[in-house]
Amino acid sequence: MSAGEKAKAKAEQVVGKAVRKVAHAVGNETTAAKGAALEARGKARDIKERSKDSFRR
Repeated sequence: MSAGEKAKAKAEQVVGKAVRKVAHAVGNETTAAKGAALEARGKARDIKERSKDSFRR
């Protein structure tokens, strides 16, 4: 996994989780859903990169 893609995936996960938790705390469900989507996109990117690495070996 390239370091840049790994960092981007982790950043999306962290930011998504933070946005989701803050939005839930203030009661903004639309923003909470966007945060959850961002977190899911980061997880998907991480899985994609890991699978590419497994095929390279």
